[in-house]
Amino acid sequence: MPADHPEGIPETVRLWSLTEDTLLEAGDDDTIVAITWWGEYELAGIPGPVRESLGRMVLGPVSMGNLASSATGGAEAWAGALRKALNRLSGSVVHSLALNDGRGPLLSAIPVTQYPVFPTDPVPPGRLIKLSRFSAMRPDGGGLLLESPRARYRVALLRPAAVTVASSLARPVTVAQVAETTGLAEAVVGDIAAFLVASGVVLAADDWAEFAEDGDDDLAAWSPDDLMFHARSRTWQKGGSSEPGPRRTGAEPPVVKQITAGPTFPLHRPDAAALKATDPTLSSLLEEDHVCPEVTERALSAEQIGEFLFRAARVRSIGPTYLPGGPGHEASQRPYFSVACLYELEIYVAINRCAGLGRGIYHYDPLWHTLTLINDDAVALDGLLDLAMIGAGSHRRPSVLLTMTARMSRIAWVLGSAAYATTLLHVGALQQVLYLTAKAMGLAAHAVPVDAGDRVDRSLKLEWPAEVSVGECVLDFPGVG
Repeated sequence: MPADHPEGIPETVRLWSLTEDTLLEAGDDDTIVAITWWGEYELAGIPGPVRESLGRMVLGPVSMGNLASSATGGAEAWAGALRKALNRLSGSVVHSLALNDGRGPLLSAIPVTQYPVFPTDPVPPGRLIKLSRFSAMRPDGGGLLLESPRARYRVALLRPAAVTVASSLARPVTVAQVAETTGLAEAVVGDIAAFLVASGVVLAADDWAEFAEDGDDDLAAWSPDDLMFHARSRTWQKGGSSEPGPRRTGAEPPVVKQITAGPTFPLHRPDAAALKATDPTLSSLLEEDHVCPEVTERALSAEQIGEFLFRAARVRSIGPTYLPGGPGHEASQRPYFSVACLYELEIYVAINRCAGLGRGIYHYDPLWHTLTLINDDAVALDGLLDLAMIGAGSHRRPSVLLTMTARMSRIAWVLGSAAYATTLLHVGALQQVLYLTAKAMGLAAHAVPVDAGDRVDRSLKLEWPAEVSVGECVLDFPGVG
C-alpha cells in the first residue's frame, strides 16, 4: 500500500493481532509458549522486542510501524523474528485493515484453519472480482460476518465502507466500477478488495475474465448450504459464534420427552430370551437383500408394532455417564448407537392399518414402552401418509409411518455445533436397526424421503426449531420376489 496519498484521499493501514483465545506464557530465557486453539507452540530464540510485540498483539490490533517505533536497536533483525513467529502462529493471527483516522479497523480477517496463508498482492487494475457463490453474510457480535466454507478466513466487516464494498460484489465488477458506484476512494476500495480476495471470500478472475470456481466440476456437486454445513459442523473450523463446544446453560434436558396429552396405550413386550433362541443370525440378516414393503390392505397387529419398537428403540436402562474431561449427564441405554448415550431422537408413529390400534398419530415413549395419541385428525394423518406414499414411489399408503425427530437441546447441550451432524449419524444408526429388526420379524422397514416442511411440524405438533424432523421409515409386509 502506498506510503503517501494525495491530500484529501484517506490512507489505509494494515494491522495485526492475535485471536482472543491465544495465551502467551514466558518460558526459559528467550522462549515463549503460545497456547492457541490449535495447541501449544514453543517459540525459541525470541528477542525482547518480539516478545513485547506479541504481547501487544494479544491486546488488540497494532501496526508494524508502531511496533518499529517502540523497538530499540536492530529493527530489521527483530522484524524478521516477528514475521517468523507470526508465520508459525498463522492460525491465530488476525489481519485487519483500517483507515488512518484512529477509528478502528474497517474489516478483520479471522483464521479458521491451522496454517492459512494471507497473500498481500493488490488486485490488478481492470481485474474482475466477485463474491464466491459459497460466501454468506450474517450478523455477528454487532457487525457483519462474511464467510465461505472454501475460505481459510472469516471476515468481520466492522465499518460501513467495508460492508458497502462487499455488498457491491454480487456480480463481476472492477475496483474502479465499485468506487464509481459507491463514491468511495478507489485506493480504499482496492485495498478492501485485496483483503477480501486474500481471505478467500471474494474471487479474482484470470487473464481471460474467467473464475476458476465456475468451471470446477467438483465444486459443482455441492450446494452452498451443504458445503457450509459440512465445513461448520463436520470439520469443526474455529472462529465466530458457531464454534463447537458445550452449551451447558440451564437445566439438563430430560432423557425422555414427556407427553401428557391424549390417551396412552401400553404396548406388547416380547420375551427377550425367546427372541434370542429363535431369531435368525446377524449374518443371515445382513446377507439378505433389503426389499421395499409390499403395500396392500393387510393390517399389522398392535402386537407386531409393540415387538418392533421394543426390540429396536426401547430404553433398557438409565444412569449417569461421563465424557472425558467433562461433567457427567444422565444417559440411557437403547438398542441403537448414540454418541455419549444422549439419545436425542424421538419416534412418532402414524398408524394407517393396525389391528388393535386406531388410526392416528402417536408418540412413542421408549421408557414406559407406550404409545400416546397426539393427533387424531384424519386430514393430518392422511397428509403424512401421502408424503410417505409419494416418497416410496407407491400407489397405496403404508400401514405405518415412523417419523424420527431430534430434540436439539438434548444433544447441543453437550456437543455444541457438532450436534446436528451427529444427529444425522444417529438417524442412520436407528434406520439400520429398524431394517434388521423388521427382517427378523418377517416384516419390511424402508427409509423414505419426505418433504419435512411445516406440514410435518403441524401434524406432529412440534415446537420448531426446538424439535425437528430428521428421518422417516415405513413399516409394512415384505414385497414378493
